[in-house]
Amino acid sequence: MSNILITNVNMIDLPANETVFIGIKDDAIAFVTKEKPVDFAVDTVIDGTNMLAAAGFVNTHTHAAMTLLRSYADDMMLMDWLQNKIWPAEATLGANDMYWGSMLAIAEMLRSGTTTFADMYFFMEETAKAVESSGIRAVLSRGLSGNDTADGKNTAENVQLYKGWHNKADGRITVMFGPHAPYTCSKAFLQRVAAEAEKLGAGLHIHLSETKGEVEDCLKANGKTPIAYMNDIGLFERPAIAAHCVFATPEEISILREKNVAVAHNPQSNLKLASGIAPIPDMLESGVCVGLGTDGASSNNNLDMFEEMRLVSMLHKAVKYDPLLISAKEAYDMATINGAKALRLENVGSIEVSCKADIVLYDIDKPHWYPKFNLCNNFVYAGGYGDVHTVIVNGKIVLRKGELLTIDEERMKHEVTKCVEKFA
Repeated sequence: MSNILITNVNMIDLPANETVFIGIKDDAIAFVTKEKPVDFAVDTVIDGTNMLAAAGFVNTHTHAAMTLLRSYADDMMLMDWLQNKIWPAEATLGANDMYWGSMLAIAEMLRSGTTTFADMYFFMEETAKAVESSGIRAVLSRGLSGNDTADGKNTAENVQLYKGWHNKADGRITVMFGPHAPYTCSKAFLQRVAAEAEKLGAGLHIHLSETKGEVEDCLKANGKTPIAYMNDIGLFERPAIAAHCVFATPEEISILREKNVAVAHNPQSNLKLASGIAPIPDMLESGVCVGLGTDGASSNNNLDMFEEMRLVSMLHKAVKYDPLLISAKEAYDMATINGAKALRLENVGSIEVSCKADIVLYDIDKPHWYPKFNLCNNFVYAGGYGDVHTVIVNGKIVLRKGELLTIDEERMKHEVTKCVEKFA
């Protein structure tokens, strides 16, 4: 670790004519001040002139290695897409594929300003290795499905993932348990997964109420809608983040708030799959913690959090015919600090003293940044991944002047091309 000083840099919540100095000591932010410090031993100085410092994006729901299936199957109904294209393709993927698919996702995320992601997939130890070497921060869970008689192999893999990787990679890796969804997991299986998570003190990451069909099937099978059903069987006694929640009812929103269940909102994936539009303004008004996610690259088809952040603000304005809903600052918070809170990550998602040094510097000396009436508004409504200049995660520079320092991109692209030859 080393000390880094960022000089004369703009901040999201400051006027454009004001700049600050940001000091990073080891993995944390040591100070944010308008005056240059005189007693701070510096190893690296970054000139922040014409740069904007923002907290790194927190992508609260991904299936990282699904980058391998980007554009493999598009414009399909969700269950048709899953059952007839994605699941058969996934059955052919091995550990090496998962490593390089994860590395591809990480490279894409770092290049677009994401410093933390929450992932649910398989061969997760390979994803953990990619996280460790690339320098990104991650919350990992093994995607789990099963019935009353399941032998527990996948659950055992999640236990092993926790024991082998939780708090590893300089504390950048957190491990949760990933029961996939009510329609792929029986009641007994879900309760066994929750019990294993409780033994280890781990949280849960699950898909809930993504489609009308899922809700209707859950009502027929269990007499309750998915969120109410999960609450009824005790799943929310563990810290949980629920992806999608497109069809959450007012009663279920109350459950989410009372049980402190966070929501990973994936607006672009939900639109592409025609799943629907989640009642996010109602959740926010109720006090539910909502973060943003991209979902997998095969249903989005990118991992660009700028698109999710902009869409969450504009989409819900239009749905409710209310231009005052979800301001630029609220959208930014959903993409950063609220995402970190949703994942139960402490001291992540904000540029404040003692927070982890997960900082992205953006080049704001470009035409679409002028005039600079409001930097936060410009960031949300006009900024883009092409503005990313420098990315710092846990106090380490992982991208500088647009160049990834921890990933051999040429080799990665070569390996990814080899991995998908089976699908040609």
